[in-house]
Amino acid sequence: MERLVADEQNVRLDAYISKKYDDISRTMVQKLIDEANILVNGKKEKASYKVQLNDVLEISLPEPKEVNIKPENIPIDIVYEDNDIVIVNKPKGLVVHPANGNPDGTLVNAIMAKCKSSLSGIGGELRPGIVHRLDKDTSGLLIIAKNDKAHINMSEQIKNRKVKKIYIALVKGIVKENEATINMPIGRSTKDRKKMAVRKDGKEAVTHFRVIKRYDKYTLLELKIDTGRTHQIRVHMAEIGHPVVGDMVYSNGKNEFGVEGQMLHAKSLDFKHPITGKEMHVEAELPEYFKQVLEKIEKQNKPNI
Repeated sequence: MERLVADEQNVRLDAYISKKYDDISRTMVQKLIDEANILVNGKKEKASYKVQLNDVLEISLPEPKEVNIKPENIPIDIVYEDNDIVIVNKPKGLVVHPANGNPDGTLVNAIMAKCKSSLSGIGGELRPGIVHRLDKDTSGLLIIAKNDKAHINMSEQIKNRKVKKIYIALVKGIVKENEATINMPIGRSTKDRKKMAVRKDGKEAVTHFRVIKRYDKYTLLELKIDTGRTHQIRVHMAEIGHPVVGDMVYSNGKNEFGVEGQMLHAKSLDFKHPITGKEMHVEAELPEYFKQVLEKIEKQNKPNI
């Protein structure tokens, strides 16, 4: 338990605590107040209570519980690591987080084994801080927070669109525009609840792309997303008639290369380090299978620049 004597007055209790403890989110502070883990002069007060000079605040931070996620010795490609974050180059086929149908064998299981001594306790559970996600069959860079402060800061950067995410995709057909922006809202499909779709009542979704190279039947694209909607790039590209090669959900998936799962790779990330504020730039090479497909196209097709 920590004891704090108020040095301000007429400030909301939740705002005062958040200011004094910048590694605890306002939402978490409100939860602690509701559960009587923050007392004012020995009594439970509402989050809206106005703190008075010399009020005695008692703060109890419950120990995060370990979640029932089994640490597993799964090889992972760590591109960068320090005391606060881990950046992983996730392979295609690896699920990020345990869920129904994937209770183990995920990236989180691997991180639990790798970083057990230093994990985020956000939400009262001790686990890796997954601040953004990649689909199972999307490869590339993923940031994982190792403590609450890093988790909160990275989540805010992503929410405020401060993280620059660049992807590489091989799509079907010849994209005519050299550069373009797709601004189409995305929501849950009314026909299939497992799929997303462009919908007028969906959430804002913005994808920018530029052509890297055109081939006889395919186009290699670099894409930047402003928003991080579920399946965003896959939905947007399918909507404009250029689905990602291998996508089993938003196209028929048929391709001459026998690739199953979308040819989509999270190539680079630019952001500020959540603790030091240092500008970070991280890149991950295309996976080997992706390179082999491009080599095959180069041999078979004369590129259309």
